[in-house]
Amino acid sequence: MKRALVIAALASCAPVQGVSSPVAAWISDTSSFGPAPVPREPTVADRYAAVATKIITAARADRGAYAKLAHLTDRIGNRLSGTPALDRAIAWAAQAMKDDGLEVRTEKVMVPHWVRGIEDVALVAPVARPLHVLALGGSVSTPKGGITAPIVVIKDFAELDAKAASIKGAIVLYDVAMPAYSAERGPGYGEVVPYRTRGASRAAKHGAVGVLVRSLTAHSLRTPHTGAMSYDPEQPKIPAAAVTVEDALLIARLAAQGPVTVRMQLESQMLPDAPSANVIGELRGSDKPDEIVVIGAHIDSWDVGQGAHDDGAGCVVMMQALKLLKTLGLVPKRTIRVVLFTNEENGVRGGKAYAKDHADELPRTVFAIEADSGGFAPRGLGVETLPEAQPRTVARISELLTLLAPLGATRVIPGWSGTDVSQMIPAGVPTAELFTDVRKYFDYHHTEADTLDKVDPADLADCVAAIAVLAYVIADLPDRVDAP
Repeated sequence: MKRALVIAALASCAPVQGVSSPVAAWISDTSSFGPAPVPREPTVADRYAAVATKIITAARADRGAYAKLAHLTDRIGNRLSGTPALDRAIAWAAQAMKDDGLEVRTEKVMVPHWVRGIEDVALVAPVARPLHVLALGGSVSTPKGGITAPIVVIKDFAELDAKAASIKGAIVLYDVAMPAYSAERGPGYGEVVPYRTRGASRAAKHGAVGVLVRSLTAHSLRTPHTGAMSYDPEQPKIPAAAVTVEDALLIARLAAQGPVTVRMQLESQMLPDAPSANVIGELRGSDKPDEIVVIGAHIDSWDVGQGAHDDGAGCVVMMQALKLLKTLGLVPKRTIRVVLFTNEENGVRGGKAYAKDHADELPRTVFAIEADSGGFAPRGLGVETLPEAQPRTVARISELLTLLAPLGATRVIPGWSGTDVSQMIPAGVPTAELFTDVRKYFDYHHTEADTLDKVDPADLADCVAAIAVLAYVIADLPDRVDAP
């Protein structure tokens, strides 16, 4: 009873009967509160809180990443594998990291060289109208003179199989709507991307002569979205292109009223593999320089737009994070290595080559993280490693992400990491991807609209802060993040 009266008095600053003052009661009756609390052992996050604050403050005041991205996008532009633009981007990135005082080298990788040619697709009947399209990456060309054929509109693979008899000699339109972003599910990209990647061969199995795929976006301003596709070696190769949401809906409306005919001419081709390179920059560790934390992104892009969000933003974030640490004089125990992977978009040759060429280093690679979800505000990490190490790695990373609370980047998604770094998982490397606020990402993804003006400099700086904090802390910990 007395304890309750004292607490009430402290709250109200009123005198308590029989007690000279609330403060005196607090002092004279501490026994009623039980034993004094045992001091809490500082956590790893506690020990790095001050340095994390220092890094975040410096990163938010810096616009170096945006300046780098402006050069990459406005001066060099899109960077498809095999193009001179990608060669220029690789040379620029290597020189920029040298200018930042890092140890830099390039490592040769042979990459696919697909070339986009003429793209001329149009409605012929019941109305004549041009269609806005982009050939899908890796598509073969149409026969000389193009193809004129009826359209069969398909809503899913089940309908494709059900309509098999009507597909022979036709062009298939996959009119599959990408679900809008939701907080529970995220973007609906994963639900629809199989129609782009495998749709041509699935249609060819039933005798189709060409494929159009509704662009993979929930929002469109009549902008087509390209992207990689692949062919089943057991089926004929037929030409494939993405068509805008608006044109897909137009074709579907007309087809509901009667026959629709489309003329399709693509002159894309696959040339012999071309030389390219991964770009590597390092900040050598002080005590364990042979142990490595990899921070990476892919320097190639599709051959439309500027590749600003995909993945120019990721490249400059990694480059600037390492420069920031060097400028602040923060040298961790282990080496932090930036890897700008070539050819993520249509072959993953850079990621595969790195894992192969550095196989002897992978047992000493304590973590690998990449950024490939645009330069939007950071929200957390996807984390993926060998199953037996997954629970403890997720728990450790969850603790470290409390350091990123000022950035709002504290969420962990288990079982997901980036395409390039995931090539290291079989060797036991714990991997991750920085994920961002991707609500608008697929509005621009793989289109002419992926340009510098879509990137917010403050969001980009927050991504630099997130990567710099994580890279420094993980590289400086006494043990690995996946240690038992």
